[in-house]
Amino acid sequence: MNALAVRLVCGLLFSVLVLGAIVKPPDNFSQGLGMLLPATMLLGVALKGPRRSIIPKRRASATAAPKDGEPPRP
Repeated sequence: MNALAVRLVCGLLFSVLVLGAIVKPPDNFSQGLGMLLPATMLLGVALKGPRRSIIPKRRASATAAPKDGEPPRP
């Protein structure tokens, strides 16, 4: 799925969640905290976009053998 579409959908879901909390506030504190976690996750994805990988991939040149005349890397 396109990253722009993911950001758009997450932003739309976040706005619906916020508007729903304004129109019908949660009955108690634990319901409010229960709505807070998904709202922050949706907002984070809407602002930053989806992350492809948490672990960065190594470049091929970093693992290749050094050229002639270069000292070896530690």
